[in-house]
Amino acid sequence: MSTTFAFGKSGIEVPVPDDCACAVVESRYVKPLADANGALEQALDHPLTSAPIGDLAKGKKRVAIVVCDITRPAPNPTTLPPLLDRLHRSGISRDGITILVATGLHRAATQAEVDEIVGPEIARSYRVISNDARAIGQHRHLGTTNRGTPIHIHNYFVDADLRITLGFIEPHLMAGYSGGRKLVVPGVAAEPTIKAIHSPLFMREPLATEGSIEGNPLHNELLEIARIARHDFILDVTLTRDRQISGVFAGDPVVAHAAGVRFVQEFCLEYLDEPSDLVITSSAGFPLDLTFYQSVKAVTAAQHLIKKGGKILVVAECSEGVGSTEFATTLKKIKSFESYLTEIASSPVEIDQWQVEKLALAALRSELFFYTPGVQAEDLGILKNRYLPTVMDAVTAATANLPRDARILLVPEGPYTFAKVRRPQSETQ
Repeated sequence: MSTTFAFGKSGIEVPVPDDCACAVVESRYVKPLADANGALEQALDHPLTSAPIGDLAKGKKRVAIVVCDITRPAPNPTTLPPLLDRLHRSGISRDGITILVATGLHRAATQAEVDEIVGPEIARSYRVISNDARAIGQHRHLGTTNRGTPIHIHNYFVDADLRITLGFIEPHLMAGYSGGRKLVVPGVAAEPTIKAIHSPLFMREPLATEGSIEGNPLHNELLEIARIARHDFILDVTLTRDRQISGVFAGDPVVAHAAGVRFVQEFCLEYLDEPSDLVITSSAGFPLDLTFYQSVKAVTAAQHLIKKGGKILVVAECSEGVGSTEFATTLKKIKSFESYLTEIASSPVEIDQWQVEKLALAALRSELFFYTPGVQAEDLGILKNRYLPTVMDAVTAATANLPRDARILLVPEGPYTFAKVRRPQSETQ
């Protein structure tokens, strides 16, 4: 059988031998809103546990709006106009509005990407700035959290009279779900803060994983930082498979985000009866599969669906290569995942080590395979023998030596598919 997987902007056919017992899993179908613009206006005027955004803006001079970067398919060109309209009607000038791109430690957005992120007209008419986490002088120190995380948040956000974030809610490999507080940190935070929240203290917490909010220490840490930074208002959405808006959640940053999470859990979570021997998955296509760095999310999401010691094959275009210099350098120099995890447990946190750490933890539990044509085998260091030059080679390698009754799960949309096995995770991993 052949199945179309999300891959770059056009997709890819992944053939699996006909004698394999395969099942395809997708997120539960959620219809797009019939009137997304009307829903956005309703949410802004009647938000959850908050005054309407127009009322919040009255008497204010400076507004900071944080939006997702190019690696997230947030529909900012749709969500920004009704928000900006209400701000202007409340007396906020264009010069009083700064749109911050929540790049965290990612590279700055190019001008072409800014046009895509916010729309060409808004890009031409408003101040749009990418967060530069390494330029710590552009960030204000706001103290530390109860766990000791230093808090450095972008000056434009801290100095604003009204602080708003626009995002969308999906499972996230560490924070449970994206959206809300994640736009503040790591979105517009400085390097010391981002390093601290990605340290082994949080990365090795069992509850710091996809779909986990209750008791997730990283989620709680992000909430504390966002509260100290005076996060005022969110406008988050949920999306269908083809990136249309399926839900709108606006208002108090904690309450509105929690409502969006409940929506995803109730309407989008697909439960499976049994774990699989092999999961073939994608990195969800453009923009999430721009780099191998982002493809780690496909690996961690697939781990919820396989047996202990099972196999994972990831197909991802990776048109921009491996990712950051720090991530690429670390990945190439590792000789043993076990020794690497031991080494970083008591060492100062380095940039992007957390993604290597998540990959290392997964590699010790699962057998990994990659069809990622935008990178070369030597780029993957210790995983170079898991790199396959064609999608057919990758499928052949991943399906070799499977038991006769093996269960193979195909996940064409990768981490955008929210699925879990009904059995306790401890029994499947």
